[in-house]
Parts: sequence; structure tokens; C-alpha cells
Amino acid sequence: MPYGAVPYSGAVRRTGEIDTPRGPARVDVDVPRTDPATLLVLGHGAGGSVDAPDLVALRDAAVGAGLAVARVTQPYRVAGRRAPAPAGQLDEAWVAVVTELLAGFRPTPTLVVGGRSSGARVACRTAGTLGAAGIVALAFPLHPPGRPERSRAAELRTGLPTLVLNGDRDPFGVPAGEPGVRVEVRPGERHDLRVDPAGTAELVLDWLREQGWAG
Repeated sequence: MPYGAVPYSGAVRRTGEIDTPRGPARVDVDVPRTDPATLLVLGHGAGGSVDAPDLVALRDAAVGAGLAVARVTQPYRVAGRRAPAPAGQLDEAWVAVVTELLAGFRPTPTLVVGGRSSGARVACRTAGTLGAAGIVALAFPLHPPGRPERSRAAELRTGLPTLVLNGDRDPFGVPAGEPGVRVEVRPGERHDLRVDPAGTAELVLDWLREQGWAG
């Protein structure tokens, strides 16, 4: 995987593509200048991008705390489509990308996976397969708007430490806390978590520190 590297606020940013069974995915990797003990891999929402305000704020906070952060753009978005691929294809591409990313680090860092909305669902569904230590779920879409009977809460029951951050005005609902799953409700926020992305990132960083995954 060819990476182009440029300096970035005391870190190095590398951008490139990784081939997957569903086509090439794009990765933006920010690596601190010290060897990272933790790799945080983040996915985007269904029709969105890895430049969503909450993902960028989390990237900034995590790299500043010594983590490597990879933001993954799914193949369907690289191909210019907004409609997401089926769940199985999303998961297959994600597993291929994260596996190759991990192989590029020596020594192998602790893996934490996550993302926003659809990306959070993908991270939850594949965390066990990838051997992740924990999950960060931003704007987890508990159910389609107006359809609370179609709950996706089961996807959060991975047995891994999981942090969920949702806005109290999110039309996709707010998950309930369960064993191993901490839910932080952000006042005044909707599904895009655009009101206070820096505050959202700080909550994630505090949780990562509690788990021993951030300095």
C-alpha cells in the first residue's frame, strides 16, 4: 500500500489505498512521532465522509494523546456512490483494511475500533473477528427514524468495553446502557454531533485513558 506522508501537528499523516474484496478503500493514517501503543480505526457514516466534524475532532485529540488514528473510507464511497453497500460487504471490506493496517505496525499496537453511525455498526459487528480491545460508537443509530421496533441494540452486545456517544435529539434514538457499554448523551446534539465536536472528542479521550489506551 503506497502512502504519501506529510507533517501534521507533531505527527505524520499518510494517505493511500488498500485493496479489499469489494474494491479499494482509502485510508488516512495519522501517526505520532513516538511509537504508538494504540491504534484507533474509525469509519464514516452511510452517506458521509471521514472528514465529519466529530471524526476529525477525535482524530486530533487522540493523536495528541499519542495514539495512531486511521480513518477508513469504504470502497463504495471511494467509487463515488452515496448509497451504502450491504452490511456483509461493508464488514468484509473493513476487516480487510484493518487487518492490513495492523500488519504495518511493529510492535503490534492495541486495536480500538469505532466510527460514526453506519461506521459504528460495522465496528461493533467486526470487533470480535479483528481481536479489538474496545469500541467507540459515535451517533450509534439505534433504529431507523420513527421505527423504534427495529432496534439494533444487539449489535452493541459484543462483550467488549464500548463507549457510545449520542445526541439527546438524535432521531435514530439513544441506546440504553448495558454491562460493558457506557452511554454518554450529548445535550442539544442531533445525529451529526456538530454542536460541540471537541467536547465529544474529550469524552472519548477520557474513556480511552480510563481503559489504559491513551496517555
